[in-house]
Amino acid sequence: IGDTAPNFRAQTTEGEIDFHEWIGDSWAVLFSHPRDFTPVCTTELGYMASIKPEFDARGTKIIAISTDPIDNHGRWAQDIASSQGTAPNYPIIGDTDHSVAKAYGMLPSDVEGESTSRTPAQNATLRNVFVIGPDKKVRLVLIYPMTTGRNFDEVLRVIDSLQLTARSQVATPAQWRQGDKVIIAGSVSDDQARERYPDGWESPLPYLRIVDAP
Repeated sequence: IGDTAPNFRAQTTEGEIDFHEWIGDSWAVLFSHPRDFTPVCTTELGYMASIKPEFDARGTKIIAISTDPIDNHGRWAQDIASSQGTAPNYPIIGDTDHSVAKAYGMLPSDVEGESTSRTPAQNATLRNVFVIGPDKKVRLVLIYPMTTGRNFDEVLRVIDSLQLTARSQVATPAQWRQGDKVIIAGSVSDDQARERYPDGWESPLPYLRIVDAP
């Protein structure tokens, strides 16, 4: 977290991209999959497609990655549409040489050979979610096991927090959601806080200053 997200050129289901150029001035979510046609991932890609408008509203682009070739992605998309009700409406990267997976630390550097010769279990570490800011810095990394579907509502919640805290010198407490109170960052002095929050703040502990979200 805080490092620049590795840039790459890759083929996707929507054509070739330069990743940093593709992100542009947006936020981005890159989420990875061990192989195409895996059952849990099938449900995840369908759910992400169904809530894409929520990411659009937050100025956040979505992109998936699997080590399978692009033509497999196309067939998988048909399965996702028929079983989940929504086909992927965002690009899926074909990482057949494992270069992107290696750059992001999801596979060791010595992995070689045909991507389709590896089993999903061999690629079990491709169960990551990366949230990347407009500055191309990695802001969040989540890693899930193959048997547990990812909670993309939580990813939306985190993006709300990341975008708010990027704009204002605040932090968000446990279970925070949009509209909840926030914590004044420790980098803000009491004098600065009085200027910004003339109505004051709650302080159940000397180092915990709670206010309405700016």
